[in-house]
Amino acid sequence: MSPIGVFDSGYGGLTILREIRRRLPQYDYLYLGDNARAPYGTRSFDVVYDFTLQAVRRLFDEGCPLVILACNTASAKALRSIQQRDLPHIDPTRRVLGVIIPTVEALDDISSTRHVGVVATPGTINSHSYAIETAKLYPDISMAEVACPMWVPLIENNEAAGDGADYFVKKYCDEMLAKDPEIDTLLLGCTHYPLLMEKIRAYMPSDIRILPQGELVAESLADYLRRHPEMETRLSKTGEARYLTTENPEKFDTLATLFLDTPVASTRIHLD
Repeated sequence: MSPIGVFDSGYGGLTILREIRRRLPQYDYLYLGDNARAPYGTRSFDVVYDFTLQAVRRLFDEGCPLVILACNTASAKALRSIQQRDLPHIDPTRRVLGVIIPTVEALDDISSTRHVGVVATPGTINSHSYAIETAKLYPDISMAEVACPMWVPLIENNEAAGDGADYFVKKYCDEMLAKDPEIDTLLLGCTHYPLLMEKIRAYMPSDIRILPQGELVAESLADYLRRHPEMETRLSKTGEARYLTTENPEKFDTLATLFLDTPVASTRIHLD
């Protein structure tokens, strides 16, 4: 088996995997969640890099020639170092891709006011990765950034649909609109946030487009494989998906089912 590896520090990357499998169902996938050490958002660059590299090495050991960092924090804090410093020594024929650049690339065709908002975890916002990458590609786009520290805990405690979530969804949406009332696009810069989509839509003006990452990353991956047949031919294609977690499998399986809407049976591993 030569599956596509999908890594996240927790559960949110499952929303990326879900959309990738919808777009590219023929391939095999191996998901790894470092749930025992999540969240990564409050950790330093060095720690996130170390943890992410451990996960990438494990997915390589499991036979993955291509790994997607389906984690905004890992993409922001570790991806470039792994691509430039580690891959040439580990195996220059393998690839590690992230979720930030594919998301940013879509903004040019979507925003007409050239004012875009991004909501994400404090770690991703503090890295300014979205603003930096947007400025490189589209310097005419103004990006407003708002950290939403309470959204992930609400989701992972199965409170996304509860009344208690409304306060914090409205709080951060209001903060975004106060920061830049001209935005016409709201980018969900955390893979958990699609589970709050209904509430986010309720508290944002109807003319603002809300942009989750899953479909954008899936389409970007499909394009990447079209442009890189040398990688595409290495991937196995039986349509299977397996799941690894550093946490208790029963806990992972219960929460993963919320993200995937299908039963999950995972295997526990250790990273070091």
